[in-house]
Amino acid sequence: MKPTYFLKGCLLWLGVATALHAQPPPPQPGDKVPVHDPVMIRQDDTYYLFCTGRGIAVWSSPDLEHWKAEAPVFPEAPTWTDPVVPEFRNHIWAPDISFHNGQYYLYYSVSAFGKNTSAIGVVTNQTLHPQDPKFKWVDHGIVVKSVPGRDLWNAIDPNLMLDEDGTPWLTFGSFWSGIKLVQLQPDLLKPAESEVWYTLASRPRDAGLDVRDPGNGAIEAPFLFRKDGHYYLFVSTDYCCRGENSTYKMVVGRSDTLTGPYVDRDGKPLIAGGGTLVMEGNQDWYGVGHNSVYTFDGTDYLVFHGYDAADKGRSKLRIYPLSWSADGWPELKKKPLAPVVAGSE
Repeated sequence: MKPTYFLKGCLLWLGVATALHAQPPPPQPGDKVPVHDPVMIRQDDTYYLFCTGRGIAVWSSPDLEHWKAEAPVFPEAPTWTDPVVPEFRNHIWAPDISFHNGQYYLYYSVSAFGKNTSAIGVVTNQTLHPQDPKFKWVDHGIVVKSVPGRDLWNAIDPNLMLDEDGTPWLTFGSFWSGIKLVQLQPDLLKPAESEVWYTLASRPRDAGLDVRDPGNGAIEAPFLFRKDGHYYLFVSTDYCCRGENSTYKMVVGRSDTLTGPYVDRDGKPLIAGGGTLVMEGNQDWYGVGHNSVYTFDGTDYLVFHGYDAADKGRSKLRIYPLSWSADGWPELKKKPLAPVVAGSE
C-alpha cells in the first residue's frame, strides 16, 4: 500500500492513449495468491516473487503457477527506518529485485502515509535459496530519501536499470512531480557523486498546492524494460488500494535512450501526461497495476496485481504473456496464467 491513494476521490482525467486497450478476462478459479506490487526473478529452476508486506513478502514457484509463501526478508524492521519514518512497523512497500555484480539486489520502500517522508533502501544476498548456507540478507541502508517541505517528489517504488554502457540508474516516484531517475555509483548502493537526475514522466498537478501535498497527479510504480533497441517505461496511473473503488491502470512510453524523453504511441511525452494504455480494470478486476516485465525462456511476461471483484476487491497476482506489435508496442493477446497457492487446489 502507499500513502496517497486514500486522500483524493477518483481522478476522471486519464491523459492516456487507448490504442492498445486490453481488459482483464473474467476471474480464474485458481487466482488465490494475495500480493501487492509484485516483482520477480528466477534462480536456477525456482522463481522468486517479492512484494509489499510485513518485512517484504516472498513467494517461490517452480512453474509460475503454483506458489509457496517463504519467510520475509526482514523479520524485524531495518534499524535505520525509525529515525526516518517514526513508528515504522515493518510494513515495507514496492520492492525491486535484480542480479548484478555476482549478487542479488533488493531495493525497497519505507514511507509515512499521506506524506513524502520516505526512503528507498537496498539489501543484498548471494543466493535466494533459503536452504543454501550462503543465504543471508545484508542491509545497506538508505539509497535515496525524500523530505516533506523540501522535495517535490517521493522516494518510493524503486526500479534498477543498467544502460547500454553498463551505468546503473534507479527510477522511482509517486504523485508529487512524478517519476524520477538518478544515476547510481558502480556498487549500486548510493547515488553517483555527480548527482545526475531526470524526470521521466508526470501528470498535471493543481497549481498553488503546498509541496507537502501529494496533489492529484496520480502516477507511480515505474518499471523500465529494454527491447529491440528501445527503453520502455511502464507506469501506473490513477488510484490503487481502494478495493472495488480502485481505478488503477497501466500505461507505457518508450525512448531510444534510458534518460528519455519517453513518448507514447501517439508521440505525446510522458512528462506531459502521455502514456499508451496497456490495461485497465473492468467489472471483474476493478483496477490493475504496479507491473514489472521479464523475459523467461524467450517469452516476455507482464506481472502485476489486480483487485478481484469476485473476492471483495482483494489484491491478487496476475501474470500475462506479453506480445509486441509490428511497430514495437506491448500487447496482451494470450490468456493469463492462473497462479495458485501451493496445496490449495
